[in-house]
Amino acid sequence: MGSSKLKTVTLGCKVNQYETELVREGLVGSGYVDAGENEPADLCVVNTCTVTAEGDAKSRKTIRHLARRNPAARIVVMGCYATRDPDALSRLPGVVEVVTDKREIPDLLGRFGVVDIPTGISSFGDRHRAYVKVQDGCLLRCSFCIIPQVRPHMASRPLDEIVAEVRNLIAAGYREIVLTGIHLGHYGVDFNRGRPKSEWTRLSHLVERLAVLPGEFRLRLSSIEATEVTRELLAAMHTHADRVAPHLHISMQSGSDDVLQRMRRRWGRQRYLDRCALVQDTLDRPAITTDIIVGFPGETEADFADTVEVAQQVGFSKIHIFPFSARRGTPAAEMPGQLPKQVKQDRGRALAKVESALRAKYYASLQGAKLNVLVESRLPQTSDLAVGTSCRYAAVELPATSDDEGQLVQVIAGASHDERIRAASIC
Repeated sequence: MGSSKLKTVTLGCKVNQYETELVREGLVGSGYVDAGENEPADLCVVNTCTVTAEGDAKSRKTIRHLARRNPAARIVVMGCYATRDPDALSRLPGVVEVVTDKREIPDLLGRFGVVDIPTGISSFGDRHRAYVKVQDGCLLRCSFCIIPQVRPHMASRPLDEIVAEVRNLIAAGYREIVLTGIHLGHYGVDFNRGRPKSEWTRLSHLVERLAVLPGEFRLRLSSIEATEVTRELLAAMHTHADRVAPHLHISMQSGSDDVLQRMRRRWGRQRYLDRCALVQDTLDRPAITTDIIVGFPGETEADFADTVEVAQQVGFSKIHIFPFSARRGTPAAEMPGQLPKQVKQDRGRALAKVESALRAKYYASLQGAKLNVLVESRLPQTSDLAVGTSCRYAAVELPATSDDEGQLVQVIAGASHDERIRAASIC
């Protein structure tokens, strides 16, 4: 076992990346060794994504590539695609096992000789930030999304377990901890059933516990739903402004009430706008980023204009733009009014121009502000410049040495160029 070589590949979201690292650490702890880039592996673990048909195709391509490059390897496939269509994956070359339920991971590890099943991770590869999964499962039924079908089981991790894991990651030198989940804002919901409201555990309680841990680090929240950006959560972020990044990724998808209703979202445009206004009133110049689907079935020019209007009112600093892709097995795939590819592309390009202007305006508003920057990499062809990510999720160019990589540095924001803010000075 000591010489067995391991390769892991992750497709998809932050939760998948966390789960792959959990499996990798368990196997390495039992004697497996990470294979080098061109070194054949004995065991390959592929964590798949099924959000889109493209995700399925990339997963299949990855497995076939691994089978060709590692002809003697056993390939284990896990992830959302494995849950949705295990038969298709089991027929691919080299595949010896398909894990259809993430709750089976401890059993999987046991079958490969792992005795001490990890309850958390202690490292996150050679990155400077670590993702920490705090919750799994989604009970919503958005008409375009397949994920509730493949991750239907709501489960939050015990608060003390997360605190211990984050404490270890800080000690290991990770300077940014990103809290993530399939439905992050529902952290604690499964704990609270049958308990009086005064005893509920919420995401705000987790943030409060983590924010007071000793060490040099910052917390960031990953994607969250507008209705779950509560006053309690914002109060925790405000109270610990030096520790919790003033950035929220609040998924919008559309600014049209008609489209939101067909998407089966849980709010209208005004409620979304009100919640973003509350964020901006509570926090100091917060970054608000979002996801928007363009070309949803039946989306009219007026609907798209509503989306642009809401984006401009909020002043997003970044928009992840997704032309609608019909996902087989979801209600949206069967809806009338499917739009031509050209229309979706045109609207995507138009929204990208809006995003660029909004980002420039937001970056200009930060000029003179103090930014906490995680230094990530040296700029090529320079000896003294690096680029990093600020607390407000803006890329920052700053003077730095190799010793600064992976560290948090305070800068004063200057002017922006090429979608980056230049540091006017180091604090």
